[in-house]
Amino acid sequence: MEPIHRISRLAPVLAVLLPLLSGCGGSKQEETDATGPVAPVEDLYNNGIDALNAQRYDSATDQFNLVEQNYPYSSWAVNAQLMQGYTQYLRNHYTDAITTLDRFIQLHPTHRDVGYAYYLRALCYYEQIADIQRDQRGTELAMTALQEVVNRFPDSSYARDARLKIDLCRDHLAGKEMEIGRWYETQHLYEAAIGRFQRVVDDYQTTNHVPEALHRLTEIYLILGLRDQARRTASVLGYNYPGSEWYEDSYSNLFDSGLVQQPGPPRRPDDRGFFSRAWHSVF
Repeated sequence: MEPIHRISRLAPVLAVLLPLLSGCGGSKQEETDATGPVAPVEDLYNNGIDALNAQRYDSATDQFNLVEQNYPYSSWAVNAQLMQGYTQYLRNHYTDAITTLDRFIQLHPTHRDVGYAYYLRALCYYEQIADIQRDQRGTELAMTALQEVVNRFPDSSYARDARLKIDLCRDHLAGKEMEIGRWYETQHLYEAAIGRFQRVVDDYQTTNHVPEALHRLTEIYLILGLRDQARRTASVLGYNYPGSEWYEDSYSNLFDSGLVQQPGPPRRPDDRGFFSRAWHSVF
């Protein structure tokens, strides 16, 4: 399974920039510091936007920092803080971006763009997801952050994209369970392997790993001489995935073990229900 981090940034990431790029309006504000006059706030902010568009991220960071430092109580400073988080995200400085966005959320919980801040924060976790060869703590953090977007802003474009990414995270976690389960099976640690494959069946029913998990369970039950469990598990597999290669392999194993009479799986009408209904009807 290929890593799912670094998936392309979707439209919701960019759409929010349009109102921010326009600035805050109003007359020019100008301050002074120890070295003399400071540029007007809108100039600093617009310089930051120009630098960001030109991918001069160091310069953008400097300009947004100047806005916050010299005009901390202005609406420009609020926008600059959010744009700072976006700049850090684009630079793959995810830890810094999360810190900036957490601060924005804490200080401005009712801001019009707080939904975007939650979404961007979730992307920072999502794009750090490691491949299935590594620990999956990052995947769990990403799922939690994405689910928070869905819970808080269920009707937003951010929530729609977050739901898709949650599904990918779940598939990623299921893939990790499968990898571990297969390793246990090769080491003849069948009880541990059953636990991993059963978790995929129980907890990740919407992922594409379920057919293989059911096949592996059937395979192990036959090895252990648990013929009834093997037959029932293969029945669930055949009911839900009758045309899959995993069902064909399981059926072949049942035939070799004398549990079915004909060499190939029977053709079934395509009248399958939901997976959970089939599972409980068998057991």
